[in-house]
Amino acid sequence: MAVGAFDSFITRSWFDSAALDIWSDTSTLQAWLDVEAGLAEAEAQLGLVPSECARAIKDNAKAELFDLACLDRDIRHAQHPFVPVLKQFEVLCGEPAAGFIHLGATTQNIFDTAVSLQMRRTHDLILDTLDKAIARLRALAGAHATTLQAGRTHGQHALPMTFGFKVAGWVDELERGRARLAERFDGSFVASLGGAIGTGAALDGMGRDVEARLAQVLGLKPAGLAIRSSYDRVADYVSSLGVLIGGLERVAQDIVFLQRTEIGEVREAFHHGKVGSSTMAQKRNPSTCLRIVSLCRLVRARMPLCLEGLVRMDEGDSSSTNVTDVTLPEIAILAASAVAGLAAVSDGLVVDGAAMERNLAITGGLINSEAIMMRLAPRIGRHAAHHLLYEAAQGALSEGRAFSMVLQERAGEIGITGDEMRQLMDPSGYVGDSVKIARRTANGDETSHVTNPNNDPP
Repeated sequence: MAVGAFDSFITRSWFDSAALDIWSDTSTLQAWLDVEAGLAEAEAQLGLVPSECARAIKDNAKAELFDLACLDRDIRHAQHPFVPVLKQFEVLCGEPAAGFIHLGATTQNIFDTAVSLQMRRTHDLILDTLDKAIARLRALAGAHATTLQAGRTHGQHALPMTFGFKVAGWVDELERGRARLAERFDGSFVASLGGAIGTGAALDGMGRDVEARLAQVLGLKPAGLAIRSSYDRVADYVSSLGVLIGGLERVAQDIVFLQRTEIGEVREAFHHGKVGSSTMAQKRNPSTCLRIVSLCRLVRARMPLCLEGLVRMDEGDSSSTNVTDVTLPEIAILAASAVAGLAAVSDGLVVDGAAMERNLAITGGLINSEAIMMRLAPRIGRHAAHHLLYEAAQGALSEGRAFSMVLQERAGEIGITGDEMRQLMDPSGYVGDSVKIARRTANGDETSHVTNPNNDPP
């Protein structure tokens, strides 16, 4: 019986299949076993475990050898998530290897280190998929470096720009989010081996050495001080992931807005058979972007639980670890799925330059008011120019008249020739560095948001 969003046939398609596989029961069990095998190998290197026992442990550390139905029953009965696993593992390994399994470790050491292995796979998946999305967006920025579009603030037309510039803004933020996340991983997901309360007492002074060897075997950094009540490392990563997710949601929301019927400047790719409504046959909804927004909200809703996990009682507290053990895999799957959605959207986004041009013209030239003001500023002062343009613009809006007609009536007061006015009313002449920034972004220039100091041609 499938229960819950990740398993239900109704919602299963929302989630990235690779991410689901990383956090499946079988993969989680395998991660636990990989840590146990790594621990035995590390201890064998230090003479704490006979090498033949370490080999036996490694050879039997395979999830497919375990009876998962039996584990389900035994975990319910024992009310402990790992002891039934150890019992089956001991039987599989046999004596004398069984006596050296889990030496000097406690359950949370295994679980935390296994999560580090699973998060490494998730982290790599997120970055690889994000790189694909960013590459596609870079290409989109270049392709539309000169495609004119109305820039908007507070939902209103502000100044002209190009669509390539808008996409460059998406790329710039996503790149920062990627860099921030990449910096966090090694210090956030580590190999932890401190035993029952973190002192390493069971290993008689060799705990730090075992942890360092375990980390090396697993390709992780050692915790150094594996205090079970500390969760700041993971919370730091999750916080950075949340910032990246905010950037993803902003991009998706932008596309949803721009796909509105009355705007129609971009739209998601469509294929015959994709349905927008069970009753309105005409609907072509931005369904992937709406799903991205939903996934991002679900990530953010879980972040407070991870931050609450920073506060743990004594040297171990399952009331906190129970919450984070459930929450972190959900965050990982949701985040990876949101990134996968962005990659899909960026691959097939349709841009309607004609609609952008049409929308630029709907204010009758009002979007060019700053351009005219800045031309007047050296002559009459910026403040006087702003007052003059304010009166003209608000008059045009209040009277329902074309801005250009109002300006013509005040031509003498404004002091701009007809040729000048026609030039200033052309939005393509007032896009600032939009074209240059879009092209630099397309070329992968990391300083795309900085004006070219050498004045090189765009």
